[in-house]
Amino acid sequence: MHPTWGTSQDKPTGNTKGVKKMRKIRKITRDKKGIDTILAALLMVVIVVVAAVMVYAWSTGLLSALLVQNPVPKESMNFENFAFNTNNMNLTLNVRNTGSVAIAFASYYVKDSNGNQYARLSWPTDNAGKYPAAVNPNGLISVNIAISSACGSSCTGATYQFSSGLSYTVTLVTTRNNQFVWQGTR
Repeated sequence: MHPTWGTSQDKPTGNTKGVKKMRKIRKITRDKKGIDTILAALLMVVIVVVAAVMVYAWSTGLLSALLVQNPVPKESMNFENFAFNTNNMNLTLNVRNTGSVAIAFASYYVKDSNGNQYARLSWPTDNAGKYPAAVNPNGLISVNIAISSACGSSCTGATYQFSSGLSYTVTLVTTRNNQFVWQGTR
């Protein structure tokens, strides 16, 4: 049965049982509109916070540390022993490859404490083993460093010999363009 309404629209007359239910339903739906606005604002705040955390993690490098990275082969070398030859134009360096890949040499530079420099810009390979082409990981080899007339025409720089009391710096350059520096005194 439908409620009977009087002449006034704001006051129901007759059976008001269904009207109270309608008021409750309208009140609940009206409240949902307010809740929707609050939830939308709260959702926007959560999205902004999550985005800010991601930007912070990216900018500090945290994400790159967490991602799987491919191991990069590394060249590493130790100079274990050295000897100046009696002709004062050769130096023998014993080097050990402590890296994870074979090291191939490309050139070397020799500089004395007076500022004189010698350079061999192309690495020779020979059967006698004075200039080994490469050293495998954990391998130990002897490398000949020649200067002056012992080097021949493939070297450039000032003409000098290894002299007693002077210190020398030898820079070995690999084919991957890594430089390894040895310093010693005759």
